[in-house]
Amino acid sequence: MWRKRFIAFVLLLAGAGISYAVYQGEANPTSTFGGKPFKYGLDIQGGTELVYEADMSTTAGSDVDQTMEALRDVIERRVNLFGVSEPVVQTEVGSSLSGQPSQRLIVDLPGVTDIEQAVALIGQTPLLEFKTERPDGPEKKAIQDAFARAQEAMKKPGLTDAEKQAIVLADPLLNEDPNYVNTELNGAKLAKASLNFDQRTNEPTVLLTFTDEGRQLFADITKANVDKTVAIYLDGLPISAPVVREEILDGNAEISGNFNVKEAQELVGRLNSGALPVAINLLSTQTVGASLGERALTSGVKAGIVGIILVAFFLLLWYRVPGLVATVALAVYIAIMLLVFKLLPVTLTAGGIAGFILSIGMAVDANILIFERMKEEIHKEKDLADAMHDGFARAWLSIRDSNISSLISTVILFWFGTSLIKGFALTLGLGVLVSMFSAITVTRTFLYALGTRGHSRAVKFFFGSGIK
Repeated sequence: MWRKRFIAFVLLLAGAGISYAVYQGEANPTSTFGGKPFKYGLDIQGGTELVYEADMSTTAGSDVDQTMEALRDVIERRVNLFGVSEPVVQTEVGSSLSGQPSQRLIVDLPGVTDIEQAVALIGQTPLLEFKTERPDGPEKKAIQDAFARAQEAMKKPGLTDAEKQAIVLADPLLNEDPNYVNTELNGAKLAKASLNFDQRTNEPTVLLTFTDEGRQLFADITKANVDKTVAIYLDGLPISAPVVREEILDGNAEISGNFNVKEAQELVGRLNSGALPVAINLLSTQTVGASLGERALTSGVKAGIVGIILVAFFLLLWYRVPGLVATVALAVYIAIMLLVFKLLPVTLTAGGIAGFILSIGMAVDANILIFERMKEEIHKEKDLADAMHDGFARAWLSIRDSNISSLISTVILFWFGTSLIKGFALTLGLGVLVSMFSAITVTRTFLYALGTRGHSRAVKFFFGSGIK
């Protein structure tokens, strides 16, 4: 008995600890638990959603998936370059007006409420550049000193994003790269990049093929930089910095290194994505204001709190002692779910919050099945301990089948649904899994820890249900 009570105490303590950690993480973002804030979707945080359709008319069927991945990679890096906070770029199979499947690209831009700005941001042409090592000297020293001053200024506590941006804009030297110098060789002079394998080691390499103009530029660059690195930048970010071993005259360069096949394929896709791999057409736009998103979050949280209070009141009124145990177990369930949302992290949308609230009802439903089976066993004049055991055993099959059918539904919704439906399905599916733990393990542990036995009238009243 003491072992059961100790386990119950540990579960109760764990639930309280998780609740405190979640609360502290939100109330005080600078605390130990503040490193994992809740991640909100576009409809909560506010921003713009753009839906594009990719033109795959000239793309072979076997290359569609790879092309869409390359397209997503280009758009994602392009959006990140403009400092959008946590953009979401995803692909989706939809249907055209003719009923044929179409490849779509969904771009969520939190915090961007200007549709024209968002469309222009997506339409920017990415820049592919080749840079050589900057020689030591006064110019390099001046740039390094400028970066050091900026880093020191950034350490000042309480700086806003606008103030940080002002620091960067104040010194033009911060626009220069202290390590590399721009050359005239850019993506416009690269014909293509392709995956290759070393004939001796069979290791993957990346082969670059330049245009006629690029061939001469590349020959001059490699001649002047033997045993030095030539960095390749895409959208202002370095993606590779190979060492030049010898002058290259034929316009073909091989980038070798410690690549695996996947890394080499990603590099090829990035190099070939100096322009979009396929044309895209804007299908629809949607803008959610920050105030509207805040109201949606407030309404969802308020609905959840009111629902939990009413459910707890019903459990206490109708099931008495088991209802109290179920309420505590429900609190543990909610704490665990909130922790899961933070750690994964799960992007909480309005649909996702609805799925979470619905999962709370399903968690209670499992407890109700158990308590009704317990009541039936108690009415058979069984000892309370035996009634608990038999009640859990009899209810388990119904709980299992019900939850499995719910999980099947959530998998189908997540697989075929849009982004809004996927948020609902994900939180509901996670809730079903965690509710099985809370209903079976937590509730049973707490009930057994009470140590109540017998089948007296008092036992029947406090562990029965309704007015009987």
